[in-house]
Amino acid sequence: MMLITCPHCGPRALDEFVFDRPVEAITAPDADTQTLVAQLYKRTNARGPSRELWRHSLGCRSWMTLVRDTATHQICDVEPVGGAR
Repeated sequence: MMLITCPHCGPRALDEFVFDRPVEAITAPDADTQTLVAQLYKRTNARGPSRELWRHSLGCRSWMTLVRDTATHQICDVEPVGGAR
């Protein structure tokens, strides 16, 4: 079973979390159409470490960023959104 260590609740099962998107796919509200298309549809999906936005939906409901290896699914780092632990 895969565990994610929530910065607030500690290690929990993957089933408690919801993946939102890679951090690089977060767009600015005032971005032009070309920038939006490039960020959302033309980005590379490289194997290896990926910074991702996740939410602890069945726990404390906090948002966090994870660094996850897309090839092995190993989680290298977890931090709350905003950086304060």
